[in-house]
Amino acid sequence: MAEDKPDPPDLPKTLLKPLERQSPDRLDDVSAYARELARWKRAERERELAEARERESITDDEETDLRERGISTDPQEYEGVATSGAYITIKETKPGYEYYYWQWREGDSWKNEYIAPVDPKSTID
Repeated sequence: MAEDKPDPPDLPKTLLKPLERQSPDRLDDVSAYARELARWKRAERERELAEARERESITDDEETDLRERGISTDPQEYEGVATSGAYITIKETKPGYEYYYWQWREGDSWKNEYIAPVDPKSTID
């Protein structure tokens, strides 16, 4: 009894059609390359995230200032903030208006959540 052809994943036809024309050996090569490429891309994303965190995270003094103002620096205390990989950064929403935000990656996009103004005398618009 013949085996049924596997259902294709949700891929664009421009990728599926050429794959379907390949030999089993070539498909094995493509599969191995795709696994390695995925591994490399994940590692690259992690490296980029670590660089962004290093470049954009607040200083220890700024974190101490937040805690002294009674503002939590624990992501678990903020609804919707990732508990892994989130870090605090400063964003300037318009010239002269700086705010602390949580920032983290979610898939291929960046997410952020407001924390507080950098200058306690400022308010968010």
